[in-house]
Amino acid sequence: MRNGASGRAGDPHRTDRDRPSATDRPRAFPPEVPSPVTLRDRLDAEVTAAMRSGDALRRDTLRMAKNAIYNAEKRDQRTYAEDELVTILAKEVKTRRESIEAFEKGGRPELAAKEAAEIAILSEFLPRALTPAEIDALIAEAIAATGAASPRDMGTVMGWLAPRTRGRADGKVVSGLVTARLTGLGGG
Repeated sequence: MRNGASGRAGDPHRTDRDRPSATDRPRAFPPEVPSPVTLRDRLDAEVTAAMRSGDALRRDTLRMAKNAIYNAEKRDQRTYAEDELVTILAKEVKTRRESIEAFEKGGRPELAAKEAAEIAILSEFLPRALTPAEIDALIAEAIAATGAASPRDMGTVMGWLAPRTRGRADGKVVSGLVTARLTGLGGG
C-alpha cells in the first residue's frame, strides 16, 4: 500500500459512496416516536419563536411566566415537576383575571384588554378547562367518595377535588358549587 492507501478514513482513494450517509446513522428517537417535550421546553421554544417573529406581547408574557417558575423554584430550592409548573401558570392566569376586574373597575379597558391577551397566551400551556357538566360530575363523585352529608364536610370534598381540578377549573367556582350542593344535601 502506498502513502496512506490503507483503507482508513484519510485514504485518498476512498470515495463518497464508501462513507455512511446521514440516513445510515442511528437516530436518538425512531421517526414514529416523537421526542418527549416538557412544558419547560415548550416555553423556551415559544419565547424564542416570539423573539424571532417580533411578537413583543407574547415574548414578554412568556418571559414573565418563566420568571415566576424560576422564582418559585429558587424560593423552594428545588426543580419543579410538570404538574407544579402547571400550577404556577394557573396562578399567573388567576392573577391576570383579578387584574382585569381591577382595571375594569378603574376605567382602564386598554389594560384589561392587555391582561386578557396575556391570559389567552398562557392558556395555551394549560390543560383543557373542565366544562360545567364535568365539574358537576366530579362534585357528585367527590360527595359519593367522601360520604359528605352537610356543609361541614366541605374541606373533605375540596381535598378530594383539588388534585383533579387543579389548573383546569377556578377554585372559587368549584368551592361555590360544592357549597351549594352540600347545603342542598344536609342543610346547615
